[in-house]
Amino acid sequence: MASNTYNTLLKYKETSQVSGAFTELVAIKDFPDLGGSPELLETTTLKDKAQTYINGIQSMSSLEFTANYDLATYKTIKGLEGKKLTFQLWFGANGLGEDGIFEWQGDLVVWVTGKGVNEVKEMTISIAASTEITLKEE
Repeated sequence: MASNTYNTLLKYKETSQVSGAFTELVAIKDFPDLGGSPELLETTTLKDKAQTYINGIQSMSSLEFTANYDLATYKTIKGLEGKKLTFQLWFGANGLGEDGIFEWQGDLVVWVTGKGVNEVKEMTISIAASTEITLKEE
């Protein structure tokens, strides 16, 4: 059964916090792929008529999220730069993660994105993952 993106939440806490609740970082407008294709390692020999491969390490670029710009929120997120954080992306129409909670650790940076006439001011939050993104099992 299909579901929509309504109530998808980006949450965080400082990695040093062993316990404690996750806090919503900001209301997001989109989210990136939560993975990528693995590197291909060539296994072709001189007997093969075509190149052959096995999967290597999964490749993933930075995770970029878009949010509406608000000065107070921007300052809060900017204050998190350089800190080791644990992130969760919650899926589910009820905002409870009933369609899955994905978790990873990483570092973030935030910047204001360029705009033109009659557009909404936005900011981008880019997270460099330092761990694999996993589906959190309750």
